[in-house]
Amino acid sequence: MTPTATPASLFVNIPSTLTGELFESIAASPQMRIERIVSRGHASPEGFWYDQPRNEWVMVVKGEAVLRFEQSGHTIRMKPGDHLAIGAGERHRVDWTSGSEDTIWLAVFYD
Repeated sequence: MTPTATPASLFVNIPSTLTGELFESIAASPQMRIERIVSRGHASPEGFWYDQPRNEWVMVVKGEAVLRFEQSGHTIRMKPGDHLAIGAGERHRVDWTSGSEDTIWLAVFYD
């Protein structure tokens, strides 16, 4: 039997120039959304905090990043394979991503 789905890769179709982070929906339903995010030396704008209505599970697939959490002030450095769950309404920001390589994230937003 021939499969009906065609495989895709998180590592392809990345523009050579990224003026901002690349957000790409991979799969979605009313209950959840899966995104590929590509950062290349990007960080959240000064004073900006993500404050999302849904829970988020995020993983760094390639590259490195530093996340900051507003309430605790803690920062977390993430490397390939690192992942964490961020609760809905937990304000956070991206302080830093590697400028020497793409940082590829896999993010799952869920209720």
